[in-house]
Amino acid sequence: MEKIKVIHDVVGHTLTIWLEDPNKEVTCEETTEEVVLIKNREGAVIGFELLHYEPPGSQPSGLTVETIVTSGA
Repeated sequence: MEKIKVIHDVVGHTLTIWLEDPNKEVTCEETTEEVVLIKNREGAVIGFELLHYEPPGSQPSGLTVETIVTSGA
């Protein structure tokens, strides 16, 4: 697996996660959960974007979120 690329746009309030090369993007599809699926020519998801994203700690909340990223090796 290639490196995962994470982009936080603080102005646009989005978080974009690229699982493959962003240059392979051909189309996008918005889901009902305000997530945009980014797809390549074959229709495979190569990334996704979370809309209206606020990083943890930016708003008071009782919810704690932990993220674990592992490699396929």
